[in-house]
Amino acid sequence: MTICEFEGRVPRLGENVYVHPSADIIGLVTLGDECFVAPGARIRGDYGEIIIGRGTSIEENCVIHARPDQVTRIGDYVTVGHGSIIHTATVHDYAVVGMGAIISDWAEVGEWAAVGEGAVITQGTEIPPGKVAVGVPAKVIGDTKEEWRELWGSYKHVYVDLARRYPTGLREVAEGE
Repeated sequence: MTICEFEGRVPRLGENVYVHPSADIIGLVTLGDECFVAPGARIRGDYGEIIIGRGTSIEENCVIHARPDQVTRIGDYVTVGHGSIIHTATVHDYAVVGMGAIISDWAEVGEWAAVGEGAVITQGTEIPPGKVAVGVPAKVIGDTKEEWRELWGSYKHVYVDLARRYPTGLREVAEGE
């Protein structure tokens, strides 16, 4: 795990945050309480700023960055799926970003919105709260259903729980063990 200050820009991690040893947190990055940062994630606030709320999960191999002197904001209890990229954008509370999705500069994803796997939210696009967007470029195709919200809520707590369990439950295994 690399947690690095860069030219006086110091990462700030809340309580009960887990950052995997192969993930990198660099520069002006704030992680709220109970966040989970999975293997291979890169969160880089070297010349921009990254603000991530409480209970958010950043899954494997995600890249989060911001343009110079600008901010990427990710709200509370957001799920950022495996291999996603978020760059100088805003993702509001409880949103779900599907695996491999890209959210580009100045785009905004509303509260409880869902971005489908592999979708590309192009620069300046807004996905309204409670909507589902898919495709390249992404288009809104419907509303998030109440049963989905309940299911997603339970998944979000799985990662909060993992943030608590990983520090003592994870151990390297010697070859042949």
